[in-house]
Amino acid sequence: MIEIKNLSLQRGLKVLLNQAQASISPRQRVGLIGKNGTGKSSLFALIKGEISQDAGDIVLPKNWRIASVAQETPALETTALDYVLQGDEELQSFQAALKRAEHTNNGEEMAQWHAKLEEIDAYTAPARAAKLLSGLGFAQEEHNKPIKAFSGGWRMRLNLAQALMCRADLLLLDEPTNHLDLETVLWLEQHLANLPCTQIIISHDRDFLNATTTHTLELSQQKLNAYGGNYDFYLRERATRLAQAQAAYVKQQAQIKHLQSFINRFKAKATKASQAQSRIKALAKLELLAPAHLDSEFYFEFESPDYLPNPLLKMEQVNLGYDEHLVLKNINLSLENGARYGLLGVNGSGKSTFIKALSGSLKALSGQITVSEKLNIGYFAQHQLDTLRDDQSPIWHIQKLSPDAKEQDIRNFLGGFQFVGEMATQNIAPFSGGEKARLALAMLVWQKPNLLLLDEPTNHLDLTMRHALTVALQSFQGALILVSHDRSLIEATTDQFLIIDSGSLKTFDGDLNDYRAYRLAQENATLMPASSAQNQSRKDTKRQEAQLRQERAKRSKPILQTIEKLEKSIEQYTQQQQQCDAFLAQENAYLPENKTRLQEVLTQSAEIKVKLASLEEEWLMQQERLENVLQEVAQMFQAA
Repeated sequence: MIEIKNLSLQRGLKVLLNQAQASISPRQRVGLIGKNGTGKSSLFALIKGEISQDAGDIVLPKNWRIASVAQETPALETTALDYVLQGDEELQSFQAALKRAEHTNNGEEMAQWHAKLEEIDAYTAPARAAKLLSGLGFAQEEHNKPIKAFSGGWRMRLNLAQALMCRADLLLLDEPTNHLDLETVLWLEQHLANLPCTQIIISHDRDFLNATTTHTLELSQQKLNAYGGNYDFYLRERATRLAQAQAAYVKQQAQIKHLQSFINRFKAKATKASQAQSRIKALAKLELLAPAHLDSEFYFEFESPDYLPNPLLKMEQVNLGYDEHLVLKNINLSLENGARYGLLGVNGSGKSTFIKALSGSLKALSGQITVSEKLNIGYFAQHQLDTLRDDQSPIWHIQKLSPDAKEQDIRNFLGGFQFVGEMATQNIAPFSGGEKARLALAMLVWQKPNLLLLDEPTNHLDLTMRHALTVALQSFQGALILVSHDRSLIEATTDQFLIIDSGSLKTFDGDLNDYRAYRLAQENATLMPASSAQNQSRKDTKRQEAQLRQERAKRSKPILQTIEKLEKSIEQYTQQQQQCDAFLAQENAYLPENKTRLQEVLTQSAEIKVKLASLEEEWLMQQERLENVLQEVAQMFQAA
């Protein structure tokens, strides 16, 4: 068990942890959440022993192996496969010892180390490392490439593979999905669920947290608050705790007001002096409760574009690529105003190439791209933060976009993105990744675009910012094309999907569950013997995909209907609970004349909570049942 006892940590002038406490049991998968800058990564550093706390203790079981993802990867000649194998330190140690024994020709020691290597299943290690690389998107021919041949994002994947290769007792993952595409995120979810170790995961991806964690630890207001479920459970439980805390606070304030009123009226009267003194003592003994606190939610919105031409852009028989290398062929697309596309496709399929062509930063090899004169593009690339000037301020970045803008107007605008005071005028070099991403979004909003091209915009954004971006995109009036591994963002902000597959762009009819089934069917097809795959016609493939969708719809429909009924009931009871909470939050609810009503509301509130708990438990069971059915259907078609 990991025990955090009265832990305090201060970095510079900022207190991150103050008498924080928590415990994590073996094999729990814990989501560590909190706003950017609250100290999540610092807590990881404390656990790893990289920094020291100011007070308190972190107690870990003796001899526990800790694995985490390295933040940098030097340009080495080492192959990708060998680099991943280095993650198993025990394997490396035993192999080195065996080499020393072989060098001295010590037969007894050689036998001893061979036995130890057998115990840790060392002879399957290369196959396990290769499986990790494949799962993280590396093609077979890339396994033996040197590390220096890969870009920064792919090196981060290698670091993740190396951490997963370690047979750790404790796995620490800090934003593991930042450099992954949707397919790889889905693979990682499944892999983490099967690992027999304790896991602590920092992530701002809601769906990823729900899929990978069994418990949640919130770092807020310098404390660690534990919740016995995944992120969705945390949201429901936190809302309940806040409502209860607010009700207790309001009740106590009414009691304080009543006692203080008596004291003020009678403490000067001799006949009432002793009673007043007793109330003064009672008031002093009251443990003051803080009002329920909810961290302020970040909010912004896109202003209405100055122009909304239609269509915004047309592509006719367009081929895209680099020099003579063709990536995408025969693209035909009319991008209408108000269109909201999610762009799907495996990593390396050409999604970023397509986005660059739309933005005008990549010219077509052939074909015609026709752009409206009033087109105003807001482009957020995967590496947008690299284009910011560390030696300049947020105000400078906006002034570069609009040299004639008044500084006060820019200050007012940046204040809406929480760049206030000196933060608006200082160089951005010390800014966190989340703060720089916020600035990049502010620059995007300032331009009032009528076409948004967003290529993985949520990297570095915390859950609050992701929610704010989702809300802003929902009310955006222009056209949107979005590439993201954040399923919540895709589902909430897009109406239809485009897919890039085998060098072609086409529409995808279905939702993300359909896309997952489609990818499973594709993977299954690649496992078939080459002769069978060649003989299977395109018509047969389409028929199989249609049968898969029909079977999924047939078997999931009654479950979905049950889930819908449960959700309606949950919504009704939640509204009733909110009405009860609203009454309990009123000061006059605790007056003597409202005693009967207060008792009725408290009874009703208790009954509603019991009913909600039952409904939510049933909802979770039905969701699990739905997931099992979908997996069964997918497996059935794989077997077929």
